[in-house]
Amino acid sequence: MIQTELCDLLEIEYPIIQGGMAWVATGELAAAVSQAGGLGIIGAGNAPADVVREEIRKVKEVTDKPFGVNVMLLSPYVDEVVDAVVEEEVPVVTTGAGNPAKYLDKFKSVGSKVIPIAPSVTFARRMARYGVDALIAEGNEAGGHIGRLNTMALVPQIVDAIDLPVIAAGGIADGRGFAAALSLGAKGVQMGTRFVCAEECIAHENYKEAIINARDRDAVVTGRSTGHPVRNLKNKLTRKIQKLEKQDADKERIEELGVGRLKQAVIDGDVEEGSVMAGQVAGMISQVEPAAEIIDDVATKAQQILKENHSA
Repeated sequence: MIQTELCDLLEIEYPIIQGGMAWVATGELAAAVSQAGGLGIIGAGNAPADVVREEIRKVKEVTDKPFGVNVMLLSPYVDEVVDAVVEEEVPVVTTGAGNPAKYLDKFKSVGSKVIPIAPSVTFARRMARYGVDALIAEGNEAGGHIGRLNTMALVPQIVDAIDLPVIAAGGIADGRGFAAALSLGAKGVQMGTRFVCAEECIAHENYKEAIINARDRDAVVTGRSTGHPVRNLKNKLTRKIQKLEKQDADKERIEELGVGRLKQAVIDGDVEEGSVMAGQVAGMISQVEPAAEIIDDVATKAQQILKENHSA
């Protein structure tokens, strides 16, 4: 079994974290991943605090193992969500889309480990100075909102820049990616797209099938002109957005087109007009399987690769 300092920090068996994807990463999925020895994450997204609290309690009913909540700092409900996370004493908090500094004291007051998503070395250094516990270095191969650097380039630079455990994310879906991340100096990995195709994930079957049927170039980026690029599987919606961007349409018009589209895909199953957020690894995923089998497969194959490389 691959053990790193991240396992000790988070009290987990495998240094594998499930991405905190809005609408997708509910209590059902988070509980299954944590119960299997990884770290399950609830994606708060733009949900109100009472919805997030309900998902937290779902996890607590199923497992007593550590889990986390991803707090989206641009959410209109972020202050209330933070209070709910603190009141529920969630063991781990990951953060995205902003700087969590103003909330760190609250999280630390109940012993929560805080792990921001870092898209750059500059941001990683700033977070390290604030006293966070670890960092997720997320490359732009990931699904959903993305940064500029790719994982292969970003991870080792953040590893060299800070003295904290670094978790690699973006473009990782199997044991080969896990082994590569460890070779780059990461202490663990975060996977999102692969876990969408877990049996316990509540995402609509159409959403899962879209990922399974995806080819290598189907995960495209839209919204660069707005300053908020997003990686989705190409469909009617992405083509509409790309057409508007070519026409230099107003930022507001493009952003309005995306409102509510993730729920439309994840919950309603509309994979043509909805936003099917998925990473570039979508073309590597071929089946729906239990979360425990995903974790076992990734960890076992990574261990085999590292053992073979060590023996060579």
